[in-house]
Amino acid sequence: MKKTTSLLVLFLLITFIFPRSSARADAAPPEAPPGTTLLPGESITQVRMVAETVTLTISKDPSDAQQAVAKTEAVFTMRNLGTTEEKMQVRFPLSFFNGNSDGYFNFPEIASIAVKVDGRPIPTKREIQPFAASEYSYTERAEIPWAVFDVTFPPNQDVILEVVYNVNGYGYYPYEAFKYILETGAGWNGTIGSVEIIVRLPYEVSGQNLDLTGQPGHGEATPGGVRSGNEIRWMFSDLEPTWQDNIQIVVVTPSLWEKVLKEKAAVAKNQNDGEAWGRLAKAYKEVIMMPKGWLREDSAGLELYALSKDAYEKCLALLPNDPLWHYGYADLLWAQYQYGIYFAGKTDTEGILTKTLTALQTTLALDPNNQLAKDLLLEISYQIPQAVQQMGDESFVLLGLTATPIPPTPWGGYPTETPQPTPEPVAATPAESAPEAQPAPTEVPTAPNPLCGGAFLLPALLGMILVGRKRK
Repeated sequence: MKKTTSLLVLFLLITFIFPRSSARADAAPPEAPPGTTLLPGESITQVRMVAETVTLTISKDPSDAQQAVAKTEAVFTMRNLGTTEEKMQVRFPLSFFNGNSDGYFNFPEIASIAVKVDGRPIPTKREIQPFAASEYSYTERAEIPWAVFDVTFPPNQDVILEVVYNVNGYGYYPYEAFKYILETGAGWNGTIGSVEIIVRLPYEVSGQNLDLTGQPGHGEATPGGVRSGNEIRWMFSDLEPTWQDNIQIVVVTPSLWEKVLKEKAAVAKNQNDGEAWGRLAKAYKEVIMMPKGWLREDSAGLELYALSKDAYEKCLALLPNDPLWHYGYADLLWAQYQYGIYFAGKTDTEGILTKTLTALQTTLALDPNNQLAKDLLLEISYQIPQAVQQMGDESFVLLGLTATPIPPTPWGGYPTETPQPTPEPVAATPAESAPEAQPAPTEVPTAPNPLCGGAFLLPALLGMILVGRKRK
């Protein structure tokens, strides 16, 4: 058994340090072509973009509920400042305007586009032409597909161009990012007189259903957006657009936030519905749980953590004998402890680890075969052997549930010596029921960052590998 366990540990460690080339877990997700301001033809023009209003209406993707799409409706007021009429092919990029790929050498396109000129629908055609240069281009092809259409601009007259198309979001669930490229508007004469970018969601916009700080895979949202009702908008005047003016918005996947709203309504209707409280707690947790297992740390993320914790506690008060909700509560607490306290080198002043172990102990008392709880205990035992020790294939001693209070430390208040395991495998058991602890040969390091100590490096790495558990 020891040999098999050692080989498994070695395999997991090698997999973590040397991932297979096909894995994308640590890479950015593939991007989708962004919404983009229209470009003029190739020649110098006297036509100015007097005004630009763009509305992105975001909703869940009908083909995949874990993703989102944005119907993009752009209205451009154009005016020829010259003295002669101009006829040109106006262009709209159907793929990445700067010649980039999606990050994996793929070149997805916007599927369809509808154009009106002064209220009249006009046809477009797809042409392959050179890409538009950008300060941040990493050009991967010399030509890209464009939708082109003919427009006549009489002198000193406004011409209204309307363009409608859908764009896909991108990012790691539960977040989707959308971009709108303003820098392509620099090809028109002079500045853009006024710009208004409006993003609409199917519900009220709040800090809780937006990600303003940025997560791996999509980066930060553009600051300065003004929220009102179900909209957030940016406004500019006399804009000389560069790549720094491009807009990005990052939202919680609509289907997930709609689940939050549905369960909030359910508990408001019946405060004694334990299952509804549990579903609400789980939905809140999904919103703040990042793909690598840590929780959102911005102020709105902390609010959602508190809401999730409170909802789990209300659920368990009503359903004390449901093992899965006890596990779900432990899963939330462990994520907070692991990243917010343990890896951060902070003190567990609230006893979060103790609450985690108590919830897992209760789970196994109610359901001794609960594999989710056993997997989580195994993960904790790798990272904090002072708190949990595996005694057999699926048996654990919960040393962290000691009857003697221990002063808090950066690792949650456990002694600097690891107790020896009991000789026989047992079910998950608090430490006071185990034999008296004996000093281990190796002391636990007291460095403020657990990842810096040699004895903690392997457990920490293994713990990070095991974050992909099914959640409740």
